[in-house]
Amino acid sequence: MTDTHRDIQRIQLEHKAELYRQKAPEFANWAAGYGVIKHQAETQVRVYELIDMLAVEGLINDKSHAYKLLSAADRVASAAMWLVVHMSYTRRVFLDGRDLRSFDFKPQPKGFLGGALNMVPAYVGYMAINALSGVTRSWVMEQGHCVAAIDAVNVLLGNLKPAQAERYQMTEEGLSKLAADFYASELTPEGMQKLPISSRVSVHTAGGMSEGGYLGVTGLQYMHQPLPGERLVAFLSDGAFEEQRGSDWAPRWWRAKDTGLVMPVMIANGRRIDQCTTTALSGEYSWLEQYLQHQHYDPLIIDGTDPGAFAWALYEMEQRLGTQGEALLEGKGRYPVRLPYTIAVTVKGFGFAGAGTPRAHTSPLEHNPAKDAEGVSEFNASARRLWVPFVELSQSITLLNNHELTERPREADSNELNAPIKVVMPELFWLQKIESEKSSVAAFDLSFAHLTKINPQLRVRVGNPDQLQANHLYQTLDFLRHRVCDPHPGQPEAVNGSVITALNEEAVVSAALANAKGLNLVVSYEAFATKMLGILRQMLTFNRRKKQADLPIHELSLPLLLTSLVWENGEHEHSHQDPTFVDALINEPADIARVVFPLDWNCALATLEQLFQSHGQLWVMVMAKTLQPQYLSMNQACQLVTDGAICLKGNADESLQLVAIGSFQLAEVMKASARLTKAGIEHSVVYVFEPGRLRESRDRWEAKHCLSTEFVQRIFGSLAEYRLFVVHGHPEPWLAVLRPLDLGPDRTRALGYINHGGTLNTAGMLFANKTSWAHILFTLIGMMDLNVHDLLSAEEVLAVQGRGKPKLITNPVIHDHSPLQEN
Repeated sequence: MTDTHRDIQRIQLEHKAELYRQKAPEFANWAAGYGVIKHQAETQVRVYELIDMLAVEGLINDKSHAYKLLSAADRVASAAMWLVVHMSYTRRVFLDGRDLRSFDFKPQPKGFLGGALNMVPAYVGYMAINALSGVTRSWVMEQGHCVAAIDAVNVLLGNLKPAQAERYQMTEEGLSKLAADFYASELTPEGMQKLPISSRVSVHTAGGMSEGGYLGVTGLQYMHQPLPGERLVAFLSDGAFEEQRGSDWAPRWWRAKDTGLVMPVMIANGRRIDQCTTTALSGEYSWLEQYLQHQHYDPLIIDGTDPGAFAWALYEMEQRLGTQGEALLEGKGRYPVRLPYTIAVTVKGFGFAGAGTPRAHTSPLEHNPAKDAEGVSEFNASARRLWVPFVELSQSITLLNNHELTERPREADSNELNAPIKVVMPELFWLQKIESEKSSVAAFDLSFAHLTKINPQLRVRVGNPDQLQANHLYQTLDFLRHRVCDPHPGQPEAVNGSVITALNEEAVVSAALANAKGLNLVVSYEAFATKMLGILRQMLTFNRRKKQADLPIHELSLPLLLTSLVWENGEHEHSHQDPTFVDALINEPADIARVVFPLDWNCALATLEQLFQSHGQLWVMVMAKTLQPQYLSMNQACQLVTDGAICLKGNADESLQLVAIGSFQLAEVMKASARLTKAGIEHSVVYVFEPGRLRESRDRWEAKHCLSTEFVQRIFGSLAEYRLFVVHGHPEPWLAVLRPLDLGPDRTRALGYINHGGTLNTAGMLFANKTSWAHILFTLIGMMDLNVHDLLSAEEVLAVQGRGKPKLITNPVIHDHSPLQEN
């Protein structure tokens, strides 16, 4: 658009806005603005026509009252901005708006003030459209560091969860506590965060669904979140949008059949933490508009300083997407939709001193008010422009809090699950007799596909980084199918498919995390799951905080199936041979991050059965897709998953104990065990399914999940003099986790992955990492001062020492053993 066209459009809008102001006095009162909040002509026209539309649709009966409500929103927004700056800078809040003195300020301001100030008009606009339309929507915010905006508005409106409602009342004392508590870092006696307010969205934040600690995560999730009939507003970051790949794929995934209405809103304040955004550097948003259009968005640009502009945009987006969705359900049109997307243009830190400067990100004042009189003066002058008289504010709060009048839920309760999600379990295909070799992944695949068939009430999301067939989940893919806009004939694809496939691990795991009210599965090559780690920790930490606050978690647990494991992925070279993800997750709280190693077919079924009866946990299942020996009956498998470990050989009271973690590791241990038995060396073999339950608990929640000392003794015995661990991952971190079983450095060893690999088969990988059956025996010989002649031939010893033929170990004849001859 040329400058001339813009000028003509501006003049037309100003003329139209003037006519509307003359026509409706209450509208003119709102249009006059309040304090720092001004209403552009374009926003005035849009809001006037919005109210007309709501009246036509029967959602409001009195247009004058609607304009009063919008005026109330301006006052609440101004007061919330006033409260936000107090939260960052002060220890005291005075409702009469008096000037503060140096001792009223915190020694050092805290918080991300600029972004929080920008979020206030957005969140108040969200509240306003809920009140105007009589519909309560849910919200999610990418910029978790802007939580002060949410907390400030929630406290003013009394939209609070119990912990905050008890402490932060709408009084000088309550608001002063809010300001003093912000970043106060107080602890309970047992070392937990004490206060119900955090530096990010917390479990006590009314309406909060995720922490928002990682910018870009919400942009990957919002399009999968609401169920049909639900409405979700997603507040997003312009910097994250530019840099997080996959956040612009929302139109590719949204479907009217299984997803509610989503309203994404970019807070375009032009700044990353240290830099300007690319959009801001270009000087205008026209190129971003064009980019969004190419990505199948329907962009709208609004004034990001105006609550009324946000209210209009949210309703407009909802109407546009709803109309498209209805048409698609009637068979008209095609995917992807033109997904409405709002760009809310603002300046970072709008409304307060230092707006638009690099300082606005955290502490926009040039001087610290606690130490400098100029800072006190600057704060008071800026805060004065935001203050709202208490009587006027109280009247405004009452207008926005019309929940009883409109018979709608409070925003604090809008996304709550009131009861745990329950799954109907299918009849599982247990092996009645132990067969020679089966794939654990095949067992899980067959049963998961059946599980989804008999639970049609639950929406399904399968996160897949493009390798579901390579990972042998054939049944799951055939039934659920890749979600695509144009299915290819003869391919496992469908417009409404439940398998979200993209070469972006963060995007596909987000699809499952967002489907909190449904049934989920994420599948990944083990090596590439590391890219999911940060996003998964967001879920883990948030759910752990719920446990610590004694809040219910009703969502089903999330299964993450790791296969194409380090030991079976030799054809893809060393880059695909990496257990780092498992090594990292084992350090998370064991009661919420469950790292498990299904051993065989029956164990995989038992895992699935218990997994989908649990809630709020992450189950990381390290499972072989290749054929493996079968060991367990149905009863043994169920007992193993329940107990976390099982003694497979011996009675656990032998002086030597071999402990395996991982199916490949157990296979090698059993080969070594055959040699030990033939040599007459008594020993026991224990398999550990869930190592985290054996660790020293780090708090009372983990202690409830970990096995008791008595139970550990029953499985592992109390007479072992030597213990050798053979583990799936790097041995050092696993030794730390298994410290309670450590008999000391002379009598305890661990074998595992030592970063060796290449284009090798499984036996070659085990040999290269000194984890083969022969290396196990050679380690025992050194530990226990055994007679090497009894366990290994001379040629085998040379091979283990790196001086012979590896094929003697990788292609062994376990039972034909020629003892080493003495010279």
